[in-house]
Amino acid sequence: MPRGSLWLAVPPRFLNEDLPILDDFSLNPMDDGIYQVEVDRITASEWSEALDFFEDANIYQSWAYGAVRWGQRNLSHLVLKRDGQIVAMAQLRIVRPGNLRCGIAYLRWGPLCHRKHSDLDVEIVRNMATAMREEYVLKRGLFLRVLPNAFTETPRAKVFQTAFADYETEPFGPGETYRTFVLDLEPSLDVLRKKLDQKWRNQLNRAEKNGLKISEGSGPGAFESFIRMYEQMWARKRFDTSSEIREFERMQRELPANHQLRVLICEHEGVPVTGVVGTAIGNSGIYLFGATSDQGMNSKGSYILQWRMIQWLKECGIRFYNLGGINPEKNPGVYHFKQGLSGQDVLYLPPLFSCASRLSTAFVRVGAMANGRLRRTLTRLLRAN
Repeated sequence: MPRGSLWLAVPPRFLNEDLPILDDFSLNPMDDGIYQVEVDRITASEWSEALDFFEDANIYQSWAYGAVRWGQRNLSHLVLKRDGQIVAMAQLRIVRPGNLRCGIAYLRWGPLCHRKHSDLDVEIVRNMATAMREEYVLKRGLFLRVLPNAFTETPRAKVFQTAFADYETEPFGPGETYRTFVLDLEPSLDVLRKKLDQKWRNQLNRAEKNGLKISEGSGPGAFESFIRMYEQMWARKRFDTSSEIREFERMQRELPANHQLRVLICEHEGVPVTGVVGTAIGNSGIYLFGATSDQGMNSKGSYILQWRMIQWLKECGIRFYNLGGINPEKNPGVYHFKQGLSGQDVLYLPPLFSCASRLSTAFVRVGAMANGRLRRTLTRLLRAN
């Protein structure tokens, strides 16, 4: 995700404790259906059940992710219905300084608009874009930022660009691109293995002869074993990461069983040496974390675990495997490792935004540049006025 979003860590004491619950209202449909909007009425269990209706559901739109990462008080859930059926939904983070009518509503990897067993409908996406602007921009006076789950130059991206035509594009900063590899899992395992880069496949073959044992699960024991390896790797490499593994451990306790993260651990002579954490919600799996212990540097376990993750995703009926962020300049080793799976190198659409408040725009723009003391000073000034 772009660095410009990281400024959002405003102290919780400055946030509004309660957000209004609004009545339904009808949009102006361009088909025969009648749309209604519900804001902050759905429960956590209802939200989790509704996620299963959507091809584009993902971990970042799960209630557990939002509650652990951002705090439940700082969430807002908007649901779009047509003739009583949920056709789109969005979980947003709300940041507001004090009681001022300004702040930001931030949506990551949403809205969810692609129902299973149907095509992505541009009219549904357009009505969702309108509903979010009506609620968060016009009624609440917030700066609305949307990071869509869509890749450039794809049919899905074109739908979002058409539906969000009234929004503005917020380009990535210099050197800031959000890239990933996406592997199409529709071919058979034999075909997928043949498509692997030859050197990558050779390493996999070697790993399979190393007497490695794979354990997999979703319980606290597996997560704790992974975290120990992850912390060893962090101490060894001192890499930058915007994800906190302990937060995902807490999310795991809140997620329903069918949405829980999958933890794969590779052992050599009874000692965990490598691990992988992934998720499978909607039609895509996502590689979230990988770790290698100090003892596992030469085990080649990461190759066998990635191959096992691909097998598991296919067993779950998942169509695509998103290998997570890549940066060939800053992290060439990880880039080449992921490249070896022969997925497609894709670029996410840049963020979209809408705002009708000068104060909210100033809050966002200054906040994006500010850090530390300057950010705290800005917040105090906003509270005082």
